[in-house]
Order: sequence, then structure tokens, then C-alpha cells
Amino acid sequence: MTRPPVALLDYGVGNLHSAAKALDRAGAAVRVVPTVEAAAGAAALVVPGVGAYGACLAGLGRAGGAGAVAGWIKGGLPMLGICVGMQLIFEGSEEGPVHDGIGAIAGTVRHLPGTVKVPHIGWNQVQVRPGSRLLSGLPDGTRFYFVHSYAPEAGDPAVAAVCDYGNPFAAAVERDNLFGTQFHPEKSGASGLALLANFVDEARRA
Repeated sequence: MTRPPVALLDYGVGNLHSAAKALDRAGAAVRVVPTVEAAAGAAALVVPGVGAYGACLAGLGRAGGAGAVAGWIKGGLPMLGICVGMQLIFEGSEEGPVHDGIGAIAGTVRHLPGTVKVPHIGWNQVQVRPGSRLLSGLPDGTRFYFVHSYAPEAGDPAVAAVCDYGNPFAAAVERDNLFGTQFHPEKSGASGLALLANFVDEARRA
């Protein structure tokens, strides 16, 4: 089976080693790139992200900016955002607040409710929306590893999986060639690898 070239964006927000290793194990030929422009020729783009939304957005600015990622998405090739990388897909976040996200999906990332311990750290189960390609083969109740204090709301049609922690929130999103996970698939064992293999399959078909 071919190993499609997958670009992993290194824009200064966290250690990419675990994500690169997991993508490699999932069947990708991983290329770490400093800018979206440098991803040209890859079959898919992965945008990770840890820490504050504003800091990630600033780092993204040095890698070509929100417009470059929006251009990649518009170009039709698969893109996966992980954790804050998924949050950046939305219009903005209460964290800051920040209002100039990529805006590929409508809505604002919200702070988790005060009724639960924040940050949300550890394993939690998700409910998978029928027909998801990213979570194909992964049943309702599959557990993934989360580390976050903010999350997108669960109501958008692009939401592919929901987690309930105080309130339901979007654990994953999917629309056409655009994918995202609030959890860390690279830290989620066999289930995370299965999800990344599904994304690599998308890259293979691109």
C-alpha cells in the first residue's frame, strides 16, 4: 500500500514528535514543514496545536497565516486540525477573546463549564455521528485522550463526534476535506491510530 506524503505543520507550538511518529505508524510518509506553502506537493496537511488559542494563531501567522490554511482547505486536499489546531478552524475563541480564526466552520470556541474540573485532562468517551469517515470503524463510546479548557459547541452540522464534559462539546469535526479532533489521536493508543489511518486513507484518495 502506498504511503501518501502528509505535511505536518511545525509553527512553534509544541513537540511534534508524537504526532509525526503516530502518522508514520498510520501509514503516512510524514514531512515536517515550517509553512503551509512548504506543504505544496503533499497529499494532506496536519495542523497540530497546544497551549493558548492566541499564541497558536500568532504562530500560524508566521507559517503563512489563517488565509494560507483556508486556501489549502479551499484547494480540496485533506486537512486535519488537532486540539487547538481544530479550534483554529472556527471563527474565534472566548480565550483572549480572539475573533480572527480561520473561519472555515462557523462558531466560537467556548470555555468549558464551571461545573467540572478544568482543564479537562484524561480519557473520555465520544458519541460518533453516523457516516463519519474520520471515525469509520470506531463505535460509540470509543475513548480518546483530552487536554483542554476550551472547546467548540456541539450543534454545528460539521460535528462528527460529541463528548459530554459538563456540557456536550464537539470532539471531532468533518466536512468534505476538512477534519479536526479536540482530543489527541497521537496519544490515544489503538483508537487514535485507527482514526489517523482513516485520515491517511483520505490522503491516499486525494
